[in-house]
Amino acid sequence: MNTNKFYTESMIIVPPPPTKFTLNEWYLNNRVRYRACLDQQQLADKVLAECERGPTTIDEITALNKREVDHQIEEKIKDIKFVKADIERQRKEVCIEIDNLTTYNERIMDAMNALKEEALKICKKCIIFREGRVGIDLCHDDVERELLKEAEMIQAAQAMLQRILEQANEQIRRLRSTTYFMDRDLEDKENATAIDYQNLIINERSLTLSMYHGFTPLDPANITVEEWQQFTMMNIERAAKEINSARSLRSYVDTFLKQVIDDLWSQYHTVNEAFRRRIGEIKEAKTKLEVMHNEISRQANEMTCIILKLEKNIVEKEGYMALSHTRLGNRAQRPGMELCRDLVETKMVNEVRELRENCLMLQQLIAEAQASLRYLLKTQIQLEEDINVKTNTLKIDEVDCMTLRQSMDYHAY
Repeated sequence: MNTNKFYTESMIIVPPPPTKFTLNEWYLNNRVRYRACLDQQQLADKVLAECERGPTTIDEITALNKREVDHQIEEKIKDIKFVKADIERQRKEVCIEIDNLTTYNERIMDAMNALKEEALKICKKCIIFREGRVGIDLCHDDVERELLKEAEMIQAAQAMLQRILEQANEQIRRLRSTTYFMDRDLEDKENATAIDYQNLIINERSLTLSMYHGFTPLDPANITVEEWQQFTMMNIERAAKEINSARSLRSYVDTFLKQVIDDLWSQYHTVNEAFRRRIGEIKEAKTKLEVMHNEISRQANEMTCIILKLEKNIVEKEGYMALSHTRLGNRAQRPGMELCRDLVETKMVNEVRELRENCLMLQQLIAEAQASLRYLLKTQIQLEEDINVKTNTLKIDEVDCMTLRQSMDYHAY
């Protein structure tokens, strides 16, 4: 009965009584509290003092850092300007060298055109003209050998000038490549200078400031100052090297052109001297032939007169022969013993025999004279042909070739 009453009525839970502390614990707790308050007050004083001093120091450090950065930017701008001045000065030298080499290219091409269009054509025309010689004068003489040598020298000079022209064009290409890289470097440095100028003029109160919230580092530079300086010096050194190469090439062109022109002038005078010697030989031979022709003509005329005189003499002897035959015929009619071989008969017979022998001798002389006259006339014709050959050769060498060669002109342009 009582047990059921506990289950149906509400139960009231009474808390346990609070813990009891001792007096010593109470004193100890108070001392801990006081100590904690004092420590917190001292810490707070330090924090307050640090908070008052910290911003001032940070402001000073921030201002100092900004001044140092500004100073470094100014120094960097000065460095870039100094390097740009070196690059621009070197670029100017490269451009001057390009212009000089272009002028030298024109000189080389003018020299090649002059050799091809003037000297070589004149030399070949002289060779072709001399092919017009006839007869024995169409020989391999000193003039032909020197002309062929001159043509070979001109062609060799053209080939050398062509190779030098290719070298000059390659040098110009390398110089232009150098200016391209220098222009790129100058452009990059100009952009870097503009960026640094912009960084120099802005400050912490500028309206164009912004905070970067990306993930890419704000310091992407991975090139050292030494590499930057080395890159610029490499461009300058490369330009200096190409300038020295171009100057050496120009010096070589001057030396080569002078040497080629001197050699060609020397060969020109050698050919002209060979022409003069040959012309002198031909004139001397022509003069001798003309003298011999005159002598042969005189002898042929004398021989003709002699033949006519001998023929006339034979005709005259025919009268004596007829007289002797008539006398012998008359004396053959003597009668009887009067028809004897007396001294008159013997003399008359001897006279006829001698007349016959003399006529035969005269006829033989006429035959020999006629044969000699034929040989003289043949020789005269040959001499006239030889004189005509020499005249033709003199016209080719002295008039055609030497007149044409007067227009040859070698100079170094």
